[in-house]
Amino acid sequence: MDFDAIFAKSPPLPSIPKVVQDLIETFNHDDFDMDDIATKISMDPVLTAKVLRLANSAHYGVSRTIGSTSEASVLLGFSTLRTLVLASGISGAIKTPPEFDREGYWNDNFAVAAIARWLAPYCGINGETAFTAGMLHSIGELILQLVLPDEAKKVEKAMQFGGKRLDLENAMLGYNYAEIGAELAKRWKFPNDIVNGICQHPNPLNFDPISPLAGLLHISCYIHESHKQKLSDDEILEDFPTTVAHAIDMDSVNAKADIEQLHDVESGMDLLFTT
Repeated sequence: MDFDAIFAKSPPLPSIPKVVQDLIETFNHDDFDMDDIATKISMDPVLTAKVLRLANSAHYGVSRTIGSTSEASVLLGFSTLRTLVLASGISGAIKTPPEFDREGYWNDNFAVAAIARWLAPYCGINGETAFTAGMLHSIGELILQLVLPDEAKKVEKAMQFGGKRLDLENAMLGYNYAEIGAELAKRWKFPNDIVNGICQHPNPLNFDPISPLAGLLHISCYIHESHKQKLSDDEILEDFPTTVAHAIDMDSVNAKADIEQLHDVESGMDLLFTT
């Protein structure tokens, strides 16, 4: 199946709630009414429950209970509220095949997102934008599972023998999960920096000019995979993608000095995709 045909098969592709679409638009426009958006969020009880559950979790450390989306907007800030709604709305909207490890997939994505948000200040990047891009960085994998399940299984099987996902998909399909994810983000009307970050993150140095967000996602993926392999901080720093860090002007000296703090930032995000 060619690339365009994936998106021509509209029934399997996920549609997102209207309030999530409205929030995506706020990336591109500053003239929005926060109270109006908070009211729209509150009209979706399932979405509201998930957002408030996370807003009141230890992950955000709020000193008192948040009882409404309006309070969440005031106490956490609109950007954080937007991130929570996008994360909950998108993860809830995308259905996966029964055999697909949905929990593991979203755990990985939210972990990368949390790392990206933590690293963002060292790169001069907005933390909530970094989180959103991290959450979506491998969304193309899900699209392949929905639209081309047989091909996706072949890729997964080949990866068990040491193949790399990007290379296998390019060889088998002529395109890859990052390109698919970027196209979906574009169709959902996410801003270009997020679209480019998703598209370029596997090999950010292959693009000129480099996307700072792609470089940040690349480093975040590296750190998360290192944690999954239970590497020590010293081992992580030994193979740290320093060339990418330099290319995006990351303050890598201070980031590396603070890296032990990252062990706590990946926890708690499972509240977004549990029912």
